[in-house]
Amino acid sequence: MAYCPDKRRQISVKGIPQLENVQEIKKSFNRHLHYTELKDRNNATVRDFYHALAHTVREYIASRWIRTQQTYYKKDCKRVYYLSMEYYMGRTLTNTMINSKIYAECEEAMYELGLEMEELEEKEEDAGLGNGGLGRLAACFMDSLATLCYPAYGYGIRYEYGIFTQKIINGHQIEEPDDWLRFGNPWEKPRPEYTIPVNFYGHVEERDGVHKWTNTTQVIAMPYDTPIPGFDNNTVNTLRLWSCRSSKNFDLSHFNAGDYVQAVCDRNVAENISRVLYPNDNFLIGRELRLKQEYFLVAATLHDIIRRYKVSTFGSTQAKNITFDEFPNKAAIQLNDTHPALAIPEFLRILVDIEKLPWEKAWNLCKATFAYTNHTLLPEALERWPVAMLEHVLPRHLQIIYKINHHHLENISKLYPGDFDRLRRMSVVEEDGEKRINMAFLAIVSSHCINGVAELHSSLLKTLVFHDFYELSPEKFQNKTNGITPRRWILLCNQGLSDLISEKIKDGWKTNLFELRKLRQFLNDKSFLQSLYQVKQDNKRRFAKYIEDNFGIKLNLSSMFDIQVKRLHEYKRQLLNALHMITLYNRIKKDPNASFVPRSIMVGGKAAPGYHIAKKIILLINCIAKIINNDPIVGDRLKIVFLENYKISTAEKVFPAADLSEQISTAGTEASGTGNMKFMANGALTIGTLDGANVEMAEEMGEENIFIFGMTVKEVNDLKHKGYKATKYYEANEELKMAIDQIRDGVFSPTQPNLFQDLVDILLYHDRFYLLADYESYVKCQERVSEAYKDTLKWTKMCLLNIANCGKFSSDRTITEYAEDIWKIKPVTVDMENKPK
Repeated sequence: MAYCPDKRRQISVKGIPQLENVQEIKKSFNRHLHYTELKDRNNATVRDFYHALAHTVREYIASRWIRTQQTYYKKDCKRVYYLSMEYYMGRTLTNTMINSKIYAECEEAMYELGLEMEELEEKEEDAGLGNGGLGRLAACFMDSLATLCYPAYGYGIRYEYGIFTQKIINGHQIEEPDDWLRFGNPWEKPRPEYTIPVNFYGHVEERDGVHKWTNTTQVIAMPYDTPIPGFDNNTVNTLRLWSCRSSKNFDLSHFNAGDYVQAVCDRNVAENISRVLYPNDNFLIGRELRLKQEYFLVAATLHDIIRRYKVSTFGSTQAKNITFDEFPNKAAIQLNDTHPALAIPEFLRILVDIEKLPWEKAWNLCKATFAYTNHTLLPEALERWPVAMLEHVLPRHLQIIYKINHHHLENISKLYPGDFDRLRRMSVVEEDGEKRINMAFLAIVSSHCINGVAELHSSLLKTLVFHDFYELSPEKFQNKTNGITPRRWILLCNQGLSDLISEKIKDGWKTNLFELRKLRQFLNDKSFLQSLYQVKQDNKRRFAKYIEDNFGIKLNLSSMFDIQVKRLHEYKRQLLNALHMITLYNRIKKDPNASFVPRSIMVGGKAAPGYHIAKKIILLINCIAKIINNDPIVGDRLKIVFLENYKISTAEKVFPAADLSEQISTAGTEASGTGNMKFMANGALTIGTLDGANVEMAEEMGEENIFIFGMTVKEVNDLKHKGYKATKYYEANEELKMAIDQIRDGVFSPTQPNLFQDLVDILLYHDRFYLLADYESYVKCQERVSEAYKDTLKWTKMCLLNIANCGKFSSDRTITEYAEDIWKIKPVTVDMENKPK
C-alpha cells in the first residue's frame, strides 16, 4: 500500500477525531498487527492491515459486549430470540466504527500511519449469508434491536459458503462458491463451551406413554458469536451462528482397516449441514440436507435458550429456574418465515419428553412463546415437507406434528360441525397427492401472533392466503411493515447526504427517522435544493467510475440512472424492464434526431442456479446490452449495464447514485420489499405498481411524488377470473409486438436466433405475472418519468419529499412495534462504570 502523506480528507458528519482516542487506536492497531497478525509494517499486506484494524475495533467494543450480557442476567429481563435461516450482513468494519462513534478516530489514526481507510474497508469480504430481502431484513432488525437497547439474540447458521459468487461469462450467469471465510473472520468468537449435540434419524420407543427418541445419528453444533453494537449507546447484542461438527473424530472401522481417507470423508459428510446456504429457488423442497439445516438451527438454538433460562448468572451453570412457568415472561421467540418452524415440535419435544411436562401445559407455553412472520404470497413459496422424509429424518417430531394437528382439527370440528371441506383446507397435514406438512399452517396454529410485512400483504394474508385461519383467530393477525436501518442505508453509504441533512436539522434523524420531516421546510430553498442535487451528482460520478473500472462501460453523467436491483424472479418482472429497454432502443433507431432523455439502465441480481427462466432473463438483458451499447447511432443516450455479482457492498454504492428505482412486481405478489425503501431514503424516485410497501410509500410521500402504473390487486384478480389472453395485448400494441418479435427472431442473439424462444412462449402463452397486460401502462408511465426528469428543479423537489417522508420505513419503527405489540419486551439500559478503551 502506498504511503499517502498528502491525502486530505473532508471533515464530515462522522465527527472530529478526539486526539487521545487516535493515539490509543494507533497503539492498539500496531499491537494487533504485531501480536495478532504476526507482521511488521514492512511485510504486512493490505489484508493484514484490515485484520489489525478489525481486531482494534472489536477490542474497543469488547467491554460493552461483556457488560451487555452481564446486565441482561443481572436484571433478569425478558429477551427476544430472532430465528432466521439467513442473515445478509454484508461488511462489518465500517458499520461498527460508525455505530461505536469512532469512525473519525480510526480514519485519522490510519491517515497518520499512512494508510487509506477506503482501501482497508474494501478488503473485507461480504458476509453473504442470505439470498436477498429476508436475510437483509434480519440484519437491519439486529441493528435496530441494539440501537433501541432491546435485550435480543439473533440465531442462524454459520454457512462456510454464502450466496454464490455470480460470474457473467458470454452473457450467462455462472455460479462460483462464495468462500467468504477463506481469509478468516476477525469479528467472530467461537464458543466451544456452549456446543450442543443435535440428533437425526433413529426411531421412537414408547413405554407407558413416555416417548424416547433412540438410535439416532448425532452431530455437534458449535456456536460462533458476532457483536452487534447499537448506535451511540453501550448495548452490544449477539448474533450467534451455529457451525456443524462431526460428533466423533473418525469411524474406527474405516480407520482400523487402513482407509484413513474414507474415515475423514465420513466426518466431512456430517459437517455438510452448515457447509452452504441454499439458494432461494422454491425448488429445494424435498432436499434432505435443507431439512437437516433447518432442524440443526432450531435444535441447537432451543437448547441454548433453555440453558440460558435455567441458569442464574452470566457464565454460571447453576440452575435458577427449575420450572417453566415463567418461560413466556422471560423469552419471546420470533420465527422469520417458516424455515425455523421446526422449533415448535422441538420445543414441545424438550418440554414433554425431556422435562416431563404434561402436554397441555407444554402446548400453552409454546403458543405463548412463539410468533411467526410470513414473507410470501406465492403459493409455491410456502414450505411443505414430505411426511415420508420427516418420518425418516425426524420421527419424533412428525409424531408431535400429528398430535398438534389432531387437537387443531378437533377444535375446528367443534366450531364448524360437518364442514369437512374446511377440515381439509385447514389441516396441517396435506393429503392431496404426496402427503406433506404445511409449515406455515403449523406456525399459525402454534403461535400467538402472525404478522405480514406490509399493510397490503397483511390484508391479503387475511382475505386470501390464510383466510380460514383469520376467521378462526382474527386476534392473532397483525401487520408490521418492514423497515431499513438508517445507519447503514444513509449514514454509512451516503456520506454527502448525511452531512447535508445534519447540517440543516442536526443529528436526531439517525435514531428517529421521522425527524427528516423537518426537511420539508427547505422545499423552496434554492440553495438547499442545489446542494441536494450536487450530492446526487457526486454520488453518480463515483458510481460511474465504479462501473467504468469494473465493467468497462462509460456512462453519461447527465443521463437518468434507472436501476432495478433485486433477486431475479419472474414475479419481480425484470423481463418487463427488458421490454422497455428494447422499446427505447427502437424509438432511437426509428428517429435518431428526435429529442430523447438519456438513460443508463442498470439491472442487478442473482438467479437461483436451478431457475432456468430467471437465468435466461439475465442472458437476454446481457444480449440486449451488447447490441445497444455498441450501436453508434444510440451513442451515450442509452446504456444497459448488468451489475455482476450484486451484493451488499455493491448496494451501498448503488442506492446513493440512483435517480429512478424500479419496483415493478405484479400487484399482489411482493410481500413488502425493502430495496424500495433504501432508494426512497437516498432520494431516488420510484416507478412501481401498487404492490407491497409501494402502497404505503405513496401514502407517505404523496402520489404526486411517485410514478404508479399497472393493475391493482383487484384488477389482476378480475383479469385472472375473466381469462387472460396475452396474445390479445401482443396483437394490439405495435411497439410491444415489435419488441417480442425481435427477441423471437434473434435480433439480440444473431448467432442463435432461437435462443429466447422459451421466453417468448412464456410471454405469449404462460404469462403468470401479466407482463403484457401492464406493458402499455408501464411505457406511458416511463414517458412521464422522462418528462419529469427534464425539469431538474421539480425532480429535485420530488427527491427531497421522498427523503423527508421516509421516516415510517425505519426498522427502528418496525422493531418498536414488534417489541410493544408482540414480544412485550422493554429496553434495558447498559451502564458502563468506565469508558471502554
